[in-house]
Amino acid sequence: MRHEGKIALVTGAAQGIGAACTELLFREGATVVLSDMQAELAAERAAALDPGGERAAAIACDVGSRAAVVALVEAVVQRFGRLDIMVNNAAVSCSTTALELSEAELDQVLNVNLKGTFWGTQEAAKAMVAAGGGAIVNMSSAQAELAIPDRVPYGISKAGINQLTRIFAIALADQGVRVNAVGPGTILTPLTAGLGKNEAAYRRILSRTPMGRLGRAEEVAAVVSFLASDEASYVTGQVLYPDGGRAHLNYTVPVPEALPDLEEG
Repeated sequence: MRHEGKIALVTGAAQGIGAACTELLFREGATVVLSDMQAELAAERAAALDPGGERAAAIACDVGSRAAVVALVEAVVQRFGRLDIMVNNAAVSCSTTALELSEAELDQVLNVNLKGTFWGTQEAAKAMVAAGGGAIVNMSSAQAELAIPDRVPYGISKAGINQLTRIFAIALADQGVRVNAVGPGTILTPLTAGLGKNEAAYRRILSRTPMGRLGRAEEVAAVVSFLASDEASYVTGQVLYPDGGRAHLNYTVPVPEALPDLEEG
């Protein structure tokens, strides 16, 4: 119960890594607020965690809008009295090549991923400073350090998240607020489950993952929970990479003929 009595807000919480983060934080004692554009799904997940609604709630929010993020944080503080943990997880991507990327595609990804994380960090920090402290965890990616030609704005946004994490960490270090980030590799979520139908793509991902499997959302959530906890009280401005060893790989690894079961990660 490392988060007992704490108030946690997670964006992009309706599915995947965000949902895993809220579930773990809840199990470890936190009151959780699930924020997502998929309002109905977020509400369903909140109700599944706590049917009485005392320790789990859902609030719809488009993090690409600063006004919406301001309203989100204000709503959490008004209802629960404060904000102790902020997980900026909401993100989108696109698969257009570098030479064909449109302005609209670039704007959409940067607005949600980079600006959304900036607004979430800024507004959460304001509430935390006023309350005497807190912990912010931003969701980066292995792609902050590694280049994928058809994931241009995604990689740019995640690299920007790493730097804004460091800047806010230094700016807030003497005000009781820690800011860190988590950079997952390829994780088994609803967005990657379709790899089972594309053996070539699945083999390509495994070939650049030394541990030879996809990560699980719960494994990323465990790193988030640690960074948000008092166990990480002297950790700020860091980016931790649960990526199966991918960040340091400078070669491809053999992939067995019999592929690992996707359901097992």
